[in-house]
Amino acid sequence: MTTITTIDDLKAIYKRRVPRMFYDYTESGSWTEQTFRDNVSDFDLIRLRQRIAVDMSDRTLASTMAGQEVAMPVALAPVGFTGMQSADGEIKAARAAEAFGVPYTLSTMSICSIEDVAAHTSEPFWFQLYVMRDEEFVDNIIARAKNAGVSALVLTLDLQVLGQRHKDLKNGLSAPPKLTPSTIANLATKWRWGFEMLQTRRHSFGNIVGHAKNVENMGSLSSWTAEQFDPKLDWNTIARLKEKWGGKLILKGILDPDDAVRAADLGCDAIVVSNHGGRQLDGALSSIRMLPSILAAVGDRVEVWLDSGIRSGQDVLKARAMGAHGVMIGRAYIYGLGAMGQAGVTKSLEIIMRELDLTMALCGKRDINTVDRDILLIPKDFEGDWA
Repeated sequence: MTTITTIDDLKAIYKRRVPRMFYDYTESGSWTEQTFRDNVSDFDLIRLRQRIAVDMSDRTLASTMAGQEVAMPVALAPVGFTGMQSADGEIKAARAAEAFGVPYTLSTMSICSIEDVAAHTSEPFWFQLYVMRDEEFVDNIIARAKNAGVSALVLTLDLQVLGQRHKDLKNGLSAPPKLTPSTIANLATKWRWGFEMLQTRRHSFGNIVGHAKNVENMGSLSSWTAEQFDPKLDWNTIARLKEKWGGKLILKGILDPDDAVRAADLGCDAIVVSNHGGRQLDGALSSIRMLPSILAAVGDRVEVWLDSGIRSGQDVLKARAMGAHGVMIGRAYIYGLGAMGQAGVTKSLEIIMRELDLTMALCGKRDINTVDRDILLIPKDFEGDWA
């Protein structure tokens, strides 16, 4: 077994073990993938200040996110198709997060249902909602989340229309995979993945099949999802959903200061600065570049988190030092899940925690809650001078 020391080590194993269409689903962005690349590379532009001769003992990464105590300011982001990366993937990820002490967010487009995850965990998790045209389905899934003890609703706002992801179209992405000659040839090389999938009954979107009108099989599911994302989603709809939910609300997909102000005005518990991992508007600025202006716009009126581009504990530290209260990670834990199942998710969190802890110490800090911009060296033109 190769010694695993970085998220990239997990990614290399993940690429070998998971079918190409699901690897490409994770490791891609929309159109030219410019924003997908910038999300990661822009973190590299930010440097750290080394400090010496300070007490580095008794360090702590403990914090809170939306009032919930966390082992470090990191939550697992919602990722569709997670149960296709590894059999029962959502359950494995949720259990790893629970044991580690960080929040897990289940996607609307998950393979395991809300009820499945609730039955296999003992602590509340978060649920991410896509707003669909079918209002009855939306009402029902909110009720199902409440019944399952979900502790926060994460409302994704940047997917009213679907950005074009070339690899998904070329691969014929589906759950379960369509058995074309090229797919069969690729699956034949992924015997470990295939053997695990044969052991589970969960092969389709568990939150939708059997719950949405006239969706009882893969054929009807495909036509339903193709037309269901609601392009009319607006702030009035968000306000109605907030009232209907009645609990903690996190708004994900904020990438503009004006939208951040609207979200704060609404009274949500947190906003997530995110460009959907570079999978929607290609050409948008990276999340880390947009973070300072959004923080300036909302001040301390609402918790501001960051998503998109986090691949290391150093990235977490940089985001926190820039002013983000916490971060969400997606690809980083999916690499671990596809590589090693639940143990791989745990490994990804261990890697990030260790990098975060040691880097914080070498920057002269002992408590993640005292970290600020003083530990950073940021290019003067980092946010850009845009006309």
